[in-house]
Amino acid sequence: MTRYIEIYEDIRKKITDKIYEYGAKLPSKRVTAENYSVSVITVEHAYDLLIEEGYAISKEKSGYFVSYRENEYFAGNGRETASAMGPVSPRTAYPAPAGGSLADSEEISFNIYAKTVRKVLSDYGDEIKARPAAYGCEILRSAIADYLIKNRGIRTDYSRIVIGSGAEYLYGLIVRALGRDRIYAIENPSYRKISDVYEAEGITTDRLDLGADGIESDRLWGTKAKVLHVTPYRSFPTGVTASAAKKAEYISWSKRKNGVIIEDDFESEFSSSRKPEETLFSKDTEGRVIYVNTFSKTIGSFMRTAYMVLPPKLEDLFREKIGFYSCTVPALEQYVLAELIENGDFVRHINRVRRRRREM
Repeated sequence: MTRYIEIYEDIRKKITDKIYEYGAKLPSKRVTAENYSVSVITVEHAYDLLIEEGYAISKEKSGYFVSYRENEYFAGNGRETASAMGPVSPRTAYPAPAGGSLADSEEISFNIYAKTVRKVLSDYGDEIKARPAAYGCEILRSAIADYLIKNRGIRTDYSRIVIGSGAEYLYGLIVRALGRDRIYAIENPSYRKISDVYEAEGITTDRLDLGADGIESDRLWGTKAKVLHVTPYRSFPTGVTASAAKKAEYISWSKRKNGVIIEDDFESEFSSSRKPEETLFSKDTEGRVIYVNTFSKTIGSFMRTAYMVLPPKLEDLFREKIGFYSCTVPALEQYVLAELIENGDFVRHINRVRRRRREM
């Protein structure tokens, strides 16, 4: 692990554990560099990450201060008091591309894709003609599980990964598993296909207004929904990215409301940050977050394959309710994706796009 990431994670933990409380001044870059035996530049990178994710702010000629504070919810009035909420330190918002679509120059190289298809056909032959298991081919699900722990901080067993032909298809499976008798809360505004799918499934939705760093707290705590569908990274069309404090608030909501969160994580791999975006799934300790992502946002629109990661708490329910559905993604496409992940081409492609976006 890169040294500045280690420093970032150590200070972040001290902030979330309230060793450094809200408003406290962090040690100077020089002092921190001496404490960790690193250069001031290394510490600067770590502090930049803390600022990017909403854990700290920088005040000119004064230093760095903790800006992270979990909002307190008071059951008596159903919302936070103004003093409890404190000032928001939002991340910069900018419009997301329509539906998260990649520019042609950001799709994976055709030569790499074609070479991989030829290799899979040569290596596996008739094996790719076999019907995939209900949740998808084990080779792809295992590759995704390995990728997630190494690159996204998500620890899961391949048996809890479900492959489907696009995120919209997976939304439908989630509805069939969780049931249509619940209200589903979605961001307002949000990607239109999210509401379209839920309406087609006969779901009642509650549209929760977005603020500078995520769903406004009074709308979040006031909803009667038991399922919350959020896009923490660059929600479309606003480009709003949830701060660290807002992500913690979502998790707190799921615990106190006994709710389920659908984390729609499309395109977050292409964050311009020096480290991967934190996921709600990795912060969840009670098995209340379903993680959804799609390769059409990281490889190209031609790759109509998505996946979701189920928490252990919901594994049996999903297997009972949707385990009999056939996988909708051809085995060839799944084997090609597995090869792209396992040989490193997928991660190299992501890193190339991230570098290019940082230079823009």
